[in-house]
Amino acid sequence: MSHSSTQINKYLKSLQKHLADEHPDNPTLANAVKSFRKMDYVGHSMGLLNKDESYATCVTWWPMIAVLGTFSAGKSTYINSYLDMKLQRTGNQAVDDKFTVICYSRHNEAKTLPGIALDADPRFPFFQISRSIEEISEAGQERIDAYLQLKTCPSENIRGKILIDSPGFDADNQRASTLRLTQHIINLSDLVLVFFDARHPEPKAMQDTLAYLVSASVNRADANKFLYILNQIDVTAQEDNPEEVVSAWQRSLAEVGLVTGRFYRIYNPAAAVPIANPHIKERFEKKREEDMADINARMHQIEVERSYRIVGKLEQTAKGIKNQIVNKLSDMLKKWKSKVVLFDGLAFGTLAVLAGTALTMNESWGALKTFPEELMRGEISAIAIASFLLLSIICIHFCIRRAVANKLLKNLANEIGNDHEAYKQYMQAFNKSTAAYRPMLLSGPAGWNDVAQQTIDEIINEANDYIQALNDQFTNPSGNGGENSQV
Repeated sequence: MSHSSTQINKYLKSLQKHLADEHPDNPTLANAVKSFRKMDYVGHSMGLLNKDESYATCVTWWPMIAVLGTFSAGKSTYINSYLDMKLQRTGNQAVDDKFTVICYSRHNEAKTLPGIALDADPRFPFFQISRSIEEISEAGQERIDAYLQLKTCPSENIRGKILIDSPGFDADNQRASTLRLTQHIINLSDLVLVFFDARHPEPKAMQDTLAYLVSASVNRADANKFLYILNQIDVTAQEDNPEEVVSAWQRSLAEVGLVTGRFYRIYNPAAAVPIANPHIKERFEKKREEDMADINARMHQIEVERSYRIVGKLEQTAKGIKNQIVNKLSDMLKKWKSKVVLFDGLAFGTLAVLAGTALTMNESWGALKTFPEELMRGEISAIAIASFLLLSIICIHFCIRRAVANKLLKNLANEIGNDHEAYKQYMQAFNKSTAAYRPMLLSGPAGWNDVAQQTIDEIINEANDYIQALNDQFTNPSGNGGENSQV
């Protein structure tokens, strides 16, 4: 029986039907929804998910491209050029302070919708993002429109895709929330275009933003989805050594950990400065055309990458539960139990010494000898004293349990860092495993048993089958004609 809320169940059924209708000849994604629902059961049982949450909402089911970068890096100009229409405002300063989700619309004119349109619609990547905003903004849900907006346009280039334009990263009051939402976008995107301004190397005041944009991608398993783009490269044509600008940016990126990978160099011909030297102009145009062709090819390819990303996320999440989350929770529970026993011993040992000292000073040991007899006779005073002692012991023990658990969670927060979603799952599961109603004698995390482990193993096997089905669509290792054969 599913632990999911009615709203989530309704969404998953609708999503499954939509994917089945969208790809009638390819049931892989629709079947993946079923696997996510099975994994939700494990997540709800362990406390990793709330009843109104699903792992299926942690991925975007439509191809998604994120455009990130510093202010004045030319992101909006690039987006307008890609859409072949002026949708985003442009300027040398930070002209947009919101995350803008751009999608296709059959209407002939562009429309701008408030952030609540994204927060309440599970089809978009900011579904229920207000919960995260509430944690970092005192105004909570009322502030959604200050962070998010949805724009629709009739451009055929965006049909079947979701494009996200980030606000320019500058030292504003929303820096923490901007970076947090950026991490959310990075995790969901099929392709991430990171723009830098070729007109000047990154100023020192922006080094933390540069580090966040780049270092967060270096050690990721999906690091190949990041494209680093040096935009407005045409302005360097007037320099004595244009290559030095590229080298300066490469050094800046190397300082924050990016020592490999390709650096794309582009500019917008409609907004470019005139290049007088015909040889330099030809060289710049050739380089731009080559890099733009590669960028457009990657953007066109994300429909295929989308399917692999979703199945990969399914497998990664299942393996993460089995190999990382369960092991981490088990280790934390082991530390928690040993510390609780230690502090219980110290607390009750100290109380016993104090009680013994008090009895000695008052010469009341005789009363202690008669106490069991009075308790057996049912004397009210003895029962009251025994009840008080028992309640005190229970209260002290559970206070120690909670204090030790909170301390371990605090250490975990420092260990995990900026990965707020991971910390949230660990916190919820650990709190469930250390709840007052759960005996300390139970060794494993709450909800993790043979059935849960078998379910996770089934999901991993299903993910492998989905990958093979996708491979059969796009590959034919044997070279035989007709339909691809099963490998």
